[in-house]
Amino acid sequence: MTRVDPGRMTVIDLGRRVSAAFFALLVLGCCYLAPRFWEQSHPPLDATTLAIPREAQASWLAAGRVPKIEELAGSTMARDALLDLNTLSRLNGVPVAGWAPAWQYVWPRDAAFAASAFGRTGHFDDAERILQFLQDSQPTSGTFEARYRPDGSGPPDQRGIQLDGSGWAIWALDQVASELPTASLRRELITGFQPLLDRSVAAILHSVQDGSTLPPPSPDYWERPGRRVTLATCSVLLAGLRSAERLYQAIGQRRPALASAADRFEQTVLTTFSPDGFPRHPGGPPKSVDLGVAFLLRPFAGVTDPSAVQAWRRSPTFMRRPAGGLAPGGSWRRDGISWTPTVASYAMVEACEVPRERAVARLRWLDQHRTTAGYLPEKVRADGSPASVAPVTWTAAAVVITVDELEHGC
Repeated sequence: MTRVDPGRMTVIDLGRRVSAAFFALLVLGCCYLAPRFWEQSHPPLDATTLAIPREAQASWLAAGRVPKIEELAGSTMARDALLDLNTLSRLNGVPVAGWAPAWQYVWPRDAAFAASAFGRTGHFDDAERILQFLQDSQPTSGTFEARYRPDGSGPPDQRGIQLDGSGWAIWALDQVASELPTASLRRELITGFQPLLDRSVAAILHSVQDGSTLPPPSPDYWERPGRRVTLATCSVLLAGLRSAERLYQAIGQRRPALASAADRFEQTVLTTFSPDGFPRHPGGPPKSVDLGVAFLLRPFAGVTDPSAVQAWRRSPTFMRRPAGGLAPGGSWRRDGISWTPTVASYAMVEACEVPRERAVARLRWLDQHRTTAGYLPEKVRADGSPASVAPVTWTAAAVVITVDELEHGC
């Protein structure tokens, strides 16, 4: 009869217990994470919004114009998107990001897109209300919080400063001013919002040390805190500086120091991000490219550097999702979700940078993935069904802008 070493028996038993405990923890972890992953990849659709009959908005719509292109003949998407922007502005005259309770706030970025859409369609009063909201909300520092209550009472939480807000504010002012029919009207608008312009420019120049450095880390459109600066933040700040050059020129103010700082900052961004293919963060892998590279081009910062254009052309390869849309970035989680703000923003750039067929294809995809009520949702699941919040200001505005670009040129 073979004797069993009691000590060895103890070690074996302990090993089995550890393995069993590890397996139990693994099962519990899967039970916890699986529903979360399922929820991320299968978000419910919230399409509740303020009930305003389309007929009641007819006079507002008639006060401006609806952009049209032949390729979307028969589609009401551009018209519906413009009406949704009007609906989302009904709380206090400025558009909230969405109608769901957690979305009923004003993000400077989304507001900037809406201001451009309103300006392009002749709804200048609506565009000016957005600019006035931004000017009134901005402190003397020139920076913006991530989001604001639509009644103008300030931020709803402690998310903190988001540096790109200053760039978006200037870009919005430039977008609206460029749509006014006469030089005198442009001067009047810009002069009225010169505090917004001056403070925003000062904030950007301070954050990039007159163009010689990248700005400090700050959240961007990913809505996540970060310890590293992102290309998206840099691109939007550069867009703000380039817009500011045109705005000051329109009111007869020469700012050679501003132009030099903008040139310097563009070179700083290119030198930092170009060697790695314009990733999300400096030194990151090329496949982490995101909307930041799109914001470098027209109609945003207007960079023409071939390496930036090539990186943007290549970027959808890393961002494409099963339903045919795009994720917010190449390094975004692989949950199968397409994000319509990304798709619509890419369409805006494609309308300026490549043959129009690419932008038209994006618009058709968006049109095919609207809700049954005709709203553009924030997300599209892997199976092609709309999800999350609908309508959303960013997507609706970007669709209107893209159709206008295709109709009248970038």
